[in-house]
Amino acid sequence: MRKTILLALSALAASAQLAMAAEPETGVISYNAGYFAAVGPTTALDMVMRLPGFTFDKGTVVRGLEGSGGNVLVDGAVPVAKNDTLDEILRRIPAASVARIDVIRGGAPGIDMQGRTVVANLVRKQTAGFQGAVSLSSHYLDDHRVLNSVRTEWQWRWNGKLVELSTVLGKGPDDQLGDGQRIRVTPAGNVLIRSNVDADAGGLRKWLIGAYETPAFGGRLRLNGAFMPNPYSAEIMDRLETPPGREYEYDTMDKSQAELGARWSRSFGPTSLELIAFQQWNDNDTKARFTSATIDRDFRLDKKVTESVGRANLRHKLSDQWTVEGFVEGAKNTLDSQTRFLQNGVNVRVPAANVRVEEQRAQVAAAAIWRPNPTLSAEFGVRQERSTVTSSGDVVLEKTLSFTKPRVTVTWSPDPKDQVRLRVEREVSQLNFDDFVSSSQLVNTGSLLAGNPDLSPQQAWVAEAAVERRFWKTGAAVLTLRHYELKDVIDRAPVFNRAGVAVADAPGNIGEGTKDELVVSLSTPLEKLGIARAQLKTQATWRKSEVTDPATGLGREISILHPLDWELHFTQDLPAWKSNWGIDLFSAYRERAFRLTEIETKKSETMFGVFIEAKPRPDLIVRTEFQNLGARDVNRIREVWAGPRATSAQLYTDSRNLQFGRALFIRVRKIF
Repeated sequence: MRKTILLALSALAASAQLAMAAEPETGVISYNAGYFAAVGPTTALDMVMRLPGFTFDKGTVVRGLEGSGGNVLVDGAVPVAKNDTLDEILRRIPAASVARIDVIRGGAPGIDMQGRTVVANLVRKQTAGFQGAVSLSSHYLDDHRVLNSVRTEWQWRWNGKLVELSTVLGKGPDDQLGDGQRIRVTPAGNVLIRSNVDADAGGLRKWLIGAYETPAFGGRLRLNGAFMPNPYSAEIMDRLETPPGREYEYDTMDKSQAELGARWSRSFGPTSLELIAFQQWNDNDTKARFTSATIDRDFRLDKKVTESVGRANLRHKLSDQWTVEGFVEGAKNTLDSQTRFLQNGVNVRVPAANVRVEEQRAQVAAAAIWRPNPTLSAEFGVRQERSTVTSSGDVVLEKTLSFTKPRVTVTWSPDPKDQVRLRVEREVSQLNFDDFVSSSQLVNTGSLLAGNPDLSPQQAWVAEAAVERRFWKTGAAVLTLRHYELKDVIDRAPVFNRAGVAVADAPGNIGEGTKDELVVSLSTPLEKLGIARAQLKTQATWRKSEVTDPATGLGREISILHPLDWELHFTQDLPAWKSNWGIDLFSAYRERAFRLTEIETKKSETMFGVFIEAKPRPDLIVRTEFQNLGARDVNRIREVWAGPRATSAQLYTDSRNLQFGRALFIRVRKIF
């Protein structure tokens, strides 16, 4: 570990020395509205997805605000929202209201990079007026379902004030379920179960989202809120041929989310202050029922989560070369969960079934940003976090956790076309409240996936190096390498009874591990290849990881980590036809979960589709998508043992291969 860090720090120092002799060049690339004019984008999201050398990330689900935002800022600030995701926020911003988008590589004065080395800053026009849009869409599925949706978006800007309102009402499918076949065989090849599966699922969105901005107390105040009920249901019918019979599962998830956010910001000469408050409520009532000739399982989970966060950011420019910044953040989180599991009418005890968890978190950070010339920037920072977790009910505990997280980054631009970005950082993951409660998969597999509130956050020392090359005016290629030295890895671990016998598995800390990632990103115009007004964007991520399996004592990969993900997007503008078209490809993937008595593997085939977007009038957009043209399969494979995998014989392998089918999506959008 020390050798890895020393090598990375040596590289940082060497790059800094080289950079001092380089020609001045900025790390900010601006794309004004004219750059996107030929594309005819409808929303800000359309524009972001066309940025050369930039890969959109809508952020992660964590508690607190630090690290939760994605890699796109709006007017220099991270949106104060979570359930209302970044892609939805950008989808509501009309393209006509965007003045420009800055791609910031390595940092820029006055910009909070949120711990990232590359972000995009979307700058909106301040022109007064009204804009609105109504979108009607229909989703025609291969199983003859037709799912309709309506979306409205409105914006009013006057005298420096802004009001935004959006509504969504409509149904959407779950493309992980479909029709297919299932087979269960013994290690000797004997067929235990053969069946035909008919499965479909989907959800309903009933969203109301609004925001208000106004000058206030010499600065600017933004208030936003969202109420987002999102019920979901899934129905799986297993018609057995061997042996004759049927298995039936019906799941519902009555999910309701609400949130309020507030941000006030003001500059005092070289100093800027930002105050943020955030509150969210999540209520999730899950019911799952499984029936067969011999088994009747009933699982219910009522989970309520609340979060209250306050944050203050302070930034001060000491000189043209030095800027200091810091923040303090406090949060209180609560989880109330009640779980019930019945098998053939008999109550089955589930570990950590009924618990109340409270977490109080505090985090303080300071950083210094050094920009000796336009070719070089470096950030030296440290964050200190402290949290106290208490649990009552089935699991009674109280513990306090404290972590110091240093960070060093260097960005060097030796010439206008090239940039090198280096980072060394200690990362500490968030505890996931979903790991504290049991899983509804118990109802169809019979394997108990218990919850565990007694977890420590996963920690990692990370060394990262990225090289970017710009070419052909709007082309960009980026190569990124990351190495993680992991501690307290969170994965599935055995749960032991009082007699010391493993009876289930639950999330647990399983020790140390490593993870390596190689990311290749390419964005290229295709004019030089003879294809006018066309662009190709692709990205691929390779991952390799290793931990010690607590069930066997042998080395293996980390659960649910994809070894390879890639995607490819081709787009071409057809001005003469007032339209554009494109092809989207998403890679096959494989993820594997290692449990006490089974290994579950999910495999998905490559998915691709074609879209055509036409604008018969400037205020009317018709988009047609031919989705999943390859009718990809999603295969769930369960390798099951009679007991713990290290000491028991394998019973069977159960494979369920489902095909979602092709789909047609049509959306008509009217702009006001």
